[in-house]
Amino acid sequence: MSDTGRQSFTDKATATLKPDSEKSTTEHFGDKFKGKSDSAASSMQPQSQKSTSQKVGDAFSSNSNETQPSMTQKAKNAMGMGDSH
Repeated sequence: MSDTGRQSFTDKATATLKPDSEKSTTEHFGDKFKGKSDSAASSMQPQSQKSTSQKVGDAFSSNSNETQPSMTQKAKNAMGMGDSH
């Protein structure tokens, strides 16, 4: 379960698993906006105040206050399903 004010893990997984080629322009903009909002919320929330599940979720989605690609993005890139962030 994600912390209050953060994007749900289900929404993140759904957006990540759907290939970019199958997304509409609206979906691309929505994903980008939600991702940036969630990343900002992650950066503003101190690690000490995050639940264990949120810390794990942030590690997988690259919202752990670092600029490294997420494990999910690395996997998508390796399979040729993502852009090369």
